[in-house]
Amino acid sequence: MRVVAQRVSEASVGSAGQEVGRIGMGLLLLVGIEKGDGEKEVEFMADKVLHLRIFPDDRDKMNLDVQAVKGQILSVSQFTLAARNNKGRRPDFTNAEEPARAKSLYDRFNALLAVAVPVATGEFGAMMEVNSVNSGPVTIILEKIRDA
Repeated sequence: MRVVAQRVSEASVGSAGQEVGRIGMGLLLLVGIEKGDGEKEVEFMADKVLHLRIFPDDRDKMNLDVQAVKGQILSVSQFTLAARNNKGRRPDFTNAEEPARAKSLYDRFNALLAVAVPVATGEFGAMMEVNSVNSGPVTIILEKIRDA
């Protein structure tokens, strides 16, 4: 499982010309579910996101998480994060989880986040337009490698 987390002052996502999700200050998450991911990876990643200290404290040090700053999360599914590009020039997406299972895990991930902070989402499997105002900019790549 891979997540790209961006600290934002605002972000939105649209599909088919309609806005489907919008947040103010918080985190924009691009979420990739890979074959073999399961509940363990989803729980790990939700905990990691909720406790990732990338917001400034009163001394302007990145010391606060999204909960501490009363932020929001915009979670957007992005199967292309599962791409491998070891050979050739075209990315290989065979490591992306099958859509029905990926959606189930993505929904579970968002439900775990929503226990702690407001969560907006994109439209799973749709062509989307994502807009964001990155704050910092701060962008962190999170990855949960499955245990052997």
